[in-house]
Amino acid sequence: MENEAVAMALYEKGWCIIDDFISEDFRKELLQEQQEILAHGQFRHAGIGKGDDFKIKPEIRSDKVSWMDYHLLTPLQSWYWEMMEELRMAINQRCFLGLRSFEAHFAMYPPGSFYLRHLDQFQDVKYRVVTVILYLNDHWDDDDGGALRMYFPGENGEETSVDVYPQGGRLVVFLSGEIPHEVLLTKKERVSITGWFRDIEY
Repeated sequence: MENEAVAMALYEKGWCIIDDFISEDFRKELLQEQQEILAHGQFRHAGIGKGDDFKIKPEIRSDKVSWMDYHLLTPLQSWYWEMMEELRMAINQRCFLGLRSFEAHFAMYPPGSFYLRHLDQFQDVKYRVVTVILYLNDHWDDDDGGALRMYFPGENGEETSVDVYPQGGRLVVFLSGEIPHEVLLTKKERVSITGWFRDIEY
């Protein structure tokens, strides 16, 4: 039912939050895999833009990422990919978004890092339609910072915002091209799998 609830919320308001989307054991296994990939030096500084416009700009974003290769998924990643495939089909059935593929990476924000306000759709490449973020952290207090802040139009032209803290097992889903957001300064290491449903094939 969770997938249907996500799809309905996406249809009605464009975003949703689901706590405990995965089991605690699966979360710990994914976090352990992320730590091993990090220890092997497979994370790279994240940038902005696409193709020739790609640039590393730590004044805008200071996280590190390790992309998952669809053709070389580990068993744990394959399991998560299957969960995302079920979610993709549920969203398509409810929202008619024509989602055809999924891409994702592990994201790690070291202490003191952030990502300024942005949209997940590139200006010239609009194939990212739905953003899906799964947090993997062991423990998180609000005082640790690192919230995802999403912005929404309010009354009289004034904006409102919602802060989502990266509690382990929490899933956040929103329309990539419609909801501006940022990651606030984090005081400790912040880990997620960040992915996008796309309207193109692999």
